[in-house]
Amino acid sequence: MESQPLPRVFIDGEAGTTGLQIRERLAGRRDLSLLSIDPDRRKDPEARRELLNAADLVVLCLPDDASREAVGMIESERVKVIDASTAFRTAPGWTYGFPEMTRDQRSAIRAATRVSNPGCYPTGFIGLVRPLVDAGLLPAGFPVSVNAISGYSGGGKGLIAEFEGARPKGTQDAFRTYGLSLAHKHLPEMRIHSGLDHAPVFAPAVGRYAQGMLVEVPLALYALPGRPSPDQIREALQAAYAGERFVQVADAEACAGLQKARAGAAGHVPELDPESLNGSNLLKLFVFGSPDGAQARLLALLDNLGKGASGACVQSLNLMLGLAEDVGL
Repeated sequence: MESQPLPRVFIDGEAGTTGLQIRERLAGRRDLSLLSIDPDRRKDPEARRELLNAADLVVLCLPDDASREAVGMIESERVKVIDASTAFRTAPGWTYGFPEMTRDQRSAIRAATRVSNPGCYPTGFIGLVRPLVDAGLLPAGFPVSVNAISGYSGGGKGLIAEFEGARPKGTQDAFRTYGLSLAHKHLPEMRIHSGLDHAPVFAPAVGRYAQGMLVEVPLALYALPGRPSPDQIREALQAAYAGERFVQVADAEACAGLQKARAGAAGHVPELDPESLNGSNLLKLFVFGSPDGAQARLLALLDNLGKGASGACVQSLNLMLGLAEDVGL
């Protein structure tokens, strides 16, 4: 019996931060074939066009405008696309590449020909908020804020060079807040895919470390309808992600233990080190409540280059090609 040809994958922009990570995760796999552009033809539009149409699945790791241009170059209707930019994350006809977001999302990704890879901050935020909106614990119109810190790799080659370079071009900043215009490019997908009526107040920051992310959503539970308890919030998250391999929700005992027995100076919790999941495709969620149950801090821990970028892309790629979802992860 003649064997079926391996699915062909082309990464357009494989030299970038995310592209390199995706290629590393796919290298050596025997269930697909990686296509690469001839280095001598890297700047030749026709060479790119040929590969974009020769592949079974294309991964775009490009700036927004370049991604739109690349999609326009794909003429074959059989070519599937995953785009890692922000260009299509809320666009009609594109499926959001967060398989665990709802019970139907995984099936939608399997059937899709166009998938937008989620942003790193939105992955943590949506992972925390969407189940609460769906469960009716968090009204869609409720004002929500989110604080987050990422390693500087999330800013791409420019920010990496700045943090790793020597002065005068380099920086010695230990912590850098940004997005003070309140118009961060992730806000549209954070609003739409979380199910909220309004964008959250988003306070992103970069720390002086390369990789890893911590995303926090503080909630005034006393102001919510029905005044849900921290346990109810946690139980809603656990129900939403029951059986999921790549999304884990810490139980009440674990969170209480982290708060009390294992907290360091000033209540520091070592397990919430933003670098602790680096290299994985895991998203870990935590719920910490005040003693009177009136307030809660919801935290998401992930690798901004893993579940926040390359890992999520490979997960969707596996689904779209009909392969085991966890291969390479």
